[in-house]
Amino acid sequence: MAEQKTYPMTADGKVKLEKELEDLKMNKRPEVIKRIQIARGFGDLSENSEYESAKDEQSMLESRITTVEHMLQYADVVDNNGTDEDEVNVGKKVTFKELPDEEPETYTIVGAAEADPMSGKISNDSPIAKGLLGHKVDEEVTISIPAGDMKVKILKVESAS
Repeated sequence: MAEQKTYPMTADGKVKLEKELEDLKMNKRPEVIKRIQIARGFGDLSENSEYESAKDEQSMLESRITTVEHMLQYADVVDNNGTDEDEVNVGKKVTFKELPDEEPETYTIVGAAEADPMSGKISNDSPIAKGLLGHKVDEEVTISIPAGDMKVKILKVESAS
């Protein structure tokens, strides 16, 4: 039997997913059900765009609920107590610079479920994170990215919390 995929995430990321799931079930689902009931009252369902729109929204909502439940069921909350303080891992903030002389960049490495590049959180599945994971401060690392290889130096690793 194939091994079940796990979803690495920080403790904060798991809490956020749990809150999202609660909101989807307790608030969003009843809203969509109410919209469907109202749209049914508009008559012929075959030509009722409000009904079709609400049913589409319900389908997307139920899909998201299923996805979040699955991610929580197979969540792998990362505990960095067993790793060195200066080792890059999920749940840590890493500062590096592209060599020879680019400006330093700082990212927090998180699980794919909580990635948000616009706020500096990159997925552990991203090429940059994959290239950095397991390396330590002062190491020079070659990272394969879609545009080619880039060489970086790790300047600082710290706890993200």
